[in-house]
Amino acid sequence: MLASYPKHYANMALDTIFLLRELAMATLLFFITHFFIRSILFKPSHHHFPPGPTGWPVIGALPLLGNMPHVALANMAKKYGPVMFLKMGTCNMVVASTPDAARAFLKTLDLNFSNRPPNAGATHLAYNAQDMVFAGYGPRWKLLRKLSNLHMLGGKALEDWGQVRSQELGHMLQAMYHSSCQGEAVVVPEMLTYAMANMIGQVILSRRVFVTKGSESNKFKDMVVELMTSAGFFNIGDFIPSIAWMDIQGIERGMKRLHKKFDVLLTKMIEEHMASAHERSGKPDFLDLVMANPEDSAGERLSMTNVKALLLNLFTAGTDTSSSIIEWALAEMLKNPTILKRAHEEMDQVIGRNRRLEESDLPKLPYLQAICKETFRKHPSTPLNLPRVSSEACQVNGYYIPKDTRLSVNIWAIGRDPDVWENPLEFSPERFLSGKNAKIDPRGNDFELIPFGAGRRICAGTRMGIMLVEYILGTLVHSFEWKLPNGVELNMDEAFGLALQKAVPLSALVSPRLPLSAYTA
Repeated sequence: MLASYPKHYANMALDTIFLLRELAMATLLFFITHFFIRSILFKPSHHHFPPGPTGWPVIGALPLLGNMPHVALANMAKKYGPVMFLKMGTCNMVVASTPDAARAFLKTLDLNFSNRPPNAGATHLAYNAQDMVFAGYGPRWKLLRKLSNLHMLGGKALEDWGQVRSQELGHMLQAMYHSSCQGEAVVVPEMLTYAMANMIGQVILSRRVFVTKGSESNKFKDMVVELMTSAGFFNIGDFIPSIAWMDIQGIERGMKRLHKKFDVLLTKMIEEHMASAHERSGKPDFLDLVMANPEDSAGERLSMTNVKALLLNLFTAGTDTSSSIIEWALAEMLKNPTILKRAHEEMDQVIGRNRRLEESDLPKLPYLQAICKETFRKHPSTPLNLPRVSSEACQVNGYYIPKDTRLSVNIWAIGRDPDVWENPLEFSPERFLSGKNAKIDPRGNDFELIPFGAGRRICAGTRMGIMLVEYILGTLVHSFEWKLPNGVELNMDEAFGLALQKAVPLSALVSPRLPLSAYTA
């Protein structure tokens, strides 16, 4: 079975707090008179910083985050409030944990927090921040974003590759139907990664990335999960740059090894794509259009490194975030069979049981949309938004935020805030069907529900992510009955990373609800 949380990183995470303690004791004697007094204890008396934990000497609050930082920070917010200030090594960090706090940073002060802080993930995984996710806010980032929206992620582009989504879902349904006939359980994340990577591959490269589901697609899934896991860790070297070369946790060594694997894969994709250019005469795909882009008005033109880094963004974030949401939604429905039953009833009434769900059906399925929103709320694909950093000092809620302060918005905590959501630990799609929550939308304007972030650096794939989750989840629910294998207990534990994985991948038995003709590619 696919391990959703790589063993190397799981062991590393468990050992981190002990390494941090040893580091603190070893370095304290060297830095006590200079570093500790000036950088940790000293705060100018004329500035009113947000409240926060005192932290440890030298390393500050790093050890307080533990193995589940989103949970630890949510618990701290209960004590210190919606805007917290933490000293993280030599760096300052501010955490927003409520809708109002998130709005203050991501809307009112959006421009001031539009850059990313330097970190090992950007350096070692994202080609030294040459991608769209980690690039500095400026002309190159704007060009990457513009090309992605125009040719893949925007509304018109999404419509243009609707047939691709339908075809790949057909392949997936066919494979699941075969598994049901054999009495075999479906490993949900493997199945979803295979289908979604092929969807993205068809749009970017005009071909399926994986012809058959097996070791190659599982290896790719493992690589994606490892990337999301390692990039999500709080790396000591990011917060104490003077000792980054030591790579105490081994995170950077793992990132470098993983980067080489991805670079080999991406290079092969691009070379094979260039060799088959004659086959696409008059029908350019995403990669053709991006590589042919002329210099823009700001004088920017993408290098081959930019192209590789952009493909890395699209293949990893495009598969892992949406697939994790769908997996969590199915798990919640298996845990709450009445929700699955109500979803079936809605679909049977709107669609019937003689054909597959189509994308045009989605606006007529409010309960399915409510299930998706409730999953975004309780299990956001990104529990802590990708970090931002302040370009200038500013004021938030009367507190002073220094220049170069890292910002983390705890999206997971906002989704479970009892002051915002009634019975927040319950999975209840009905909360989105009426009352004050009925008009809440996850596209970044309602700060009670911001699974994709908000502001200028909102996830570029927001529109695509919402559509894929609704369409794929709806198709899986409408097409099959779902149940757990005999003797298997449903595990709802989380594994922290950039994307919030299930610690134990969901495996389930399915049985067809539609005619045989519906399960063809």
